[in-house]
Amino acid sequence: MDEAKKRIFSAAQPSGNLTLGNYLGALKNWADLQDDFDCIYCVADLHAITVRQDSAELRRRTLETLALYMACGIDPEKVIFFVQSHVPAHAELAWVLGCNTMFGEMSRMTQFKDKSRSHADNVNVGLFTYPVLMAADILLYQTDLVPVGADQKQHIEIARDIAVRFNNNYSPTFVVPEPYILKSSARIMSLAEPERKMSKSDPNKNASVYILDGKDDIIKKFRRAVTDSEACVAADPARPGVYNLVNIYGAVTGKSEREIEESFKGVGYGAFKDAVGEAVADLLAPVQTRYKDILADRAALDRILAEGAEKAAYIARKTLSKVYRKVGFYQIDKKH
Repeated sequence: MDEAKKRIFSAAQPSGNLTLGNYLGALKNWADLQDDFDCIYCVADLHAITVRQDSAELRRRTLETLALYMACGIDPEKVIFFVQSHVPAHAELAWVLGCNTMFGEMSRMTQFKDKSRSHADNVNVGLFTYPVLMAADILLYQTDLVPVGADQKQHIEIARDIAVRFNNNYSPTFVVPEPYILKSSARIMSLAEPERKMSKSDPNKNASVYILDGKDDIIKKFRRAVTDSEACVAADPARPGVYNLVNIYGAVTGKSEREIEESFKGVGYGAFKDAVGEAVADLLAPVQTRYKDILADRAALDRILAEGAEKAAYIARKTLSKVYRKVGFYQIDKKH
């Protein structure tokens, strides 16, 4: 890794099928960053268990997530890529940071409130304290920048607050991370409820296009997409269903809103929806082919994860050792 480059850290859970929104809004951007930054990417399986998981499915999805990230262009030769639970320092630092985080800060986190409502039968302590683990993920690697969409900036504010508090209490220890706003990040909305973001956990399978969906399924989903009664293709935010389709088509083809409006002037929604579906299917087809080839070589995937965990653990141990000294934990002198 080039120490002169700014360090970026980002992580995603291996839960649910990754969507077109994940690809255009995150994974494509992650791949674009890897040449200009010192990138560390993580499959956040520790975070995944704040809601109940099927054990075999979680293991399978962890490996599939790695293969899919690689298929989307992330190169393990250029980045550190690992599974969160393979580096114990994440959980270890989370405990120390938890002892430096206020109860009130956690109780105000909106995601805890949202997930408590959607998983009322399993409102566990991990669901409450997950932002501390998220802070540990970021601060372990002395991260300079965390890539987020403009609507997600608040997600790293708690990590910044914890870092500043620890630095003030114990002397400078952590880099205080900054959000790296992905200006070109496409915000892809649900096909069924275009006021909401497309989600990999949406129970309505027609609401989300998954990266691994076949062409026929993709086109069917776009044909069912919510629009309105005006039958006119326009980039108008006041018409969220059509506006979402225009955004998707623009993100996939590189065409401007004006070009799209001109191309489909006088054309009904049916032809426009088919055009969007075809364009998305064409975009995802080579990703799907690469994914199948990568996933077929289990030994290579295991090797990538082992090497990634070793590199990540080396950086993490240096930070954790510094933290343990600062808080006063006795450490054995290995020279003796």
